[in-house]
Amino acid sequence: ISYSMEILFPQDGRDVFGIDRKSGEIRLRKDLDFEDVGLYRLQVDATDQGNPPLSGHCKVVVEVLDVND
Repeated sequence: ISYSMEILFPQDGRDVFGIDRKSGEIRLRKDLDFEDVGLYRLQVDATDQGNPPLSGHCKVVVEVLDVND
């Protein structure tokens, strides 16, 4: 199975998250800041190597909390 990710919201959040194409593990590439963006919506797609290949997807919502307030 190979995984890919698309940032649905916000559009300028593409550099914040990365995904391991083999394991599907999502990691941060940059620090998150509540004052900049409080919510991210991602779509993760998974595709197998069958013939024909099958695929599925899910939505991941990341809510950034302001721990200082």
